[in-house]
Amino acid sequence: MKALQKLWTYVEEIAAGIFFVSGIGLIFYGVVMRYIFNSPLAWVEEVARYSIIWGTFLGFGLALKHNQHIQVDILYDRLSKPLQKGLDILATTISITFCLIYTYYGYVLVENRYSSGMVSLDVGIPMWIVYLILPISGILFLLRFVERLVNILRGKDEEYANPLN
Repeated sequence: MKALQKLWTYVEEIAAGIFFVSGIGLIFYGVVMRYIFNSPLAWVEEVARYSIIWGTFLGFGLALKHNQHIQVDILYDRLSKPLQKGLDILATTISITFCLIYTYYGYVLVENRYSSGMVSLDVGIPMWIVYLILPISGILFLLRFVERLVNILRGKDEEYANPLN
């Protein structure tokens, strides 16, 4: 099971990194083409935007795994351990519910874009492909929250307490 979790994390990191770095590379290419060769390319901006969006959305689950999301814990730290565990369970359950709703409506949006035949302006990418990241990231984020809930219930929530572990 540990090997599967490591593989899952590795694939997420590689995919998010490829999309994000390719988006940054395309932006650099667009700047060079515009300001050095005086030949702006409209498609570069659009594809770079979609690449960075995909890289960011794929990184949501990774941020959760490494406990890198913004959190205010001034009151949380003052609670007793049992209350902290109860609050962790409640927050994770609410987050799982959010992910289910987010994934469902992401799927609905993809289905609507697919049936409408809408394409992007400059490149002509079908918009359902652009929006496909919503249900994909929702499922990945959901799986990370389920993993987190299982670890909390097993008493292994210290994995999430210190992101340096």
